[in-house]
Amino acid sequence: MTQSAESLFDQGIARYKAGDPVAELIPLFKEVCDRAPKSSAAFTCLAWLYLLEGKGSLAFKTAQRAVKLNPQDPQSRINLAIAYLETGKKGVRDHIELVTQVMMVSEELRQEVRENLEDGLRRRPDWKSLERVRTWLFDS
Repeated sequence: MTQSAESLFDQGIARYKAGDPVAELIPLFKEVCDRAPKSSAAFTCLAWLYLLEGKGSLAFKTAQRAVKLNPQDPQSRINLAIAYLETGKKGVRDHIELVTQVMMVSEELRQEVRENLEDGLRRRPDWKSLERVRTWLFDS
């Protein structure tokens, strides 16, 4: 019996929270994306994992897909903004402005974004692109 995409996704999130190596989680999330090609959450997570591994080009394509599937999701926009920075592309400002607007409407999303950025810096210290995005979102 094969696991459902949702079950694999939940397993991947649990493993991520438990601190499993990112390199081991990428294939799992790729499989979830293959099984559920309309799951913005799966593509958002995969893009984040790519960013943590320093794979900016893969993260860029994956984050674009996540944003296309769910344009209002702040984390997918943040991932795309970081991927822009990591790959030297222009276009970051629009995504940062949209995330800022969403965070002004929802304190819960604001807190979630803050926690995700802090998690990223714990897992990848001295991550310059993420530090820039955090500054734009919380120090301006």
